[in-house]
Amino acid sequence: MAKKTPFNAGPIVLDVVGKTLTKDDVRRIAHPKTGGVILFGRNYQDRQQLCALTQAIKEIRPDVLISIDHEGGRVQRCRTDGFTHLPAMKRLGDIWTNHGKKANAEHALLAMNAATSVGYVLASELRACGVDFSFTPVLDLDFGRSGVIGDRSFNRDPQIAATLAKSLNHGLQLAGMANCGKHFPGHGWAEADSHIAIPVDERPLKKIMNDDAKPYEYLGLGLASVMPAHVIYPQVDKHPAGFSKVWLQEILRKQLQFTGVIFSDDLSMEGASVAGSVVKGAEMALKAGCDQVLICNRPDLADQLLSDLEYDEKAYSTSRDRVQKLMPTSKAPNWKELQANPEYQKAKAQLKLLKLIN
Repeated sequence: MAKKTPFNAGPIVLDVVGKTLTKDDVRRIAHPKTGGVILFGRNYQDRQQLCALTQAIKEIRPDVLISIDHEGGRVQRCRTDGFTHLPAMKRLGDIWTNHGKKANAEHALLAMNAATSVGYVLASELRACGVDFSFTPVLDLDFGRSGVIGDRSFNRDPQIAATLAKSLNHGLQLAGMANCGKHFPGHGWAEADSHIAIPVDERPLKKIMNDDAKPYEYLGLGLASVMPAHVIYPQVDKHPAGFSKVWLQEILRKQLQFTGVIFSDDLSMEGASVAGSVVKGAEMALKAGCDQVLICNRPDLADQLLSDLEYDEKAYSTSRDRVQKLMPTSKAPNWKELQANPEYQKAKAQLKLLKLIN
């Protein structure tokens, strides 16, 4: 019997500089406080290079979760060398609503089946290249206000958004990948982009819970992980959701009974600046209820976290158990095997028929 790899993931998810690992990348990945590596477009050249990069990461730390933001539409890191250019999620919502014309049950069924196919293609292609996990789906509602969300949202209707997300999650699961609903409780109303500003949503709690947070309630146990928004909801708490015990512990954990992983959004974003230094932000996020914290595009800040972040190692075992459940439990086919897979071929054929992919 093969020896089981110990799972010792820490609370920090960090990135790597380029298409191959530097000595500093290796040092950071090997650090016991590291629990995940997130990839970006700069880390992708072609499938062969991506496979070599993910293999190199796993040789250092088999227990780190290799993740990526790969939603489809304008947020898709791997687009060339055979990767399917997936549609924005709004196009699935448009199928459901028949593009604003008269819709019926047939349109809803088409949209749900298409969402499952998108999830399956997305996850199977990434896994064939050694990527474990994608931060998808977006559960934010399309109020027509947020440019940073926009067509990343399935729909304005929370029930449609939740149902399509559930179908997409099923596709991810069929390919052996977990899911991540974002950005809790909702980034669709706040107009500012949290990458460059500190968004504020002035609406009352009841309005947010009856609208934006509904997909999280509808999905229930089907959600494996959640990423909260770098948005302040002043009628609920003075802190952004990702630093708020009210949002994460009282509402998400207790009221909505969420038991999966909570990731912070990127701590280098402007929306996280209200917490102060990156170390204070990470500590605040962990104390608020996050299981892992992301630091992206700032190797200097990643080094600060690895050096100075303090957390209760014994208490963190509960978070570690949650994170371990996000790791793939099945062996992924290689790219050649995937292309011959009948389910993969069927999923792509359906998306082509609906003109969602080329």
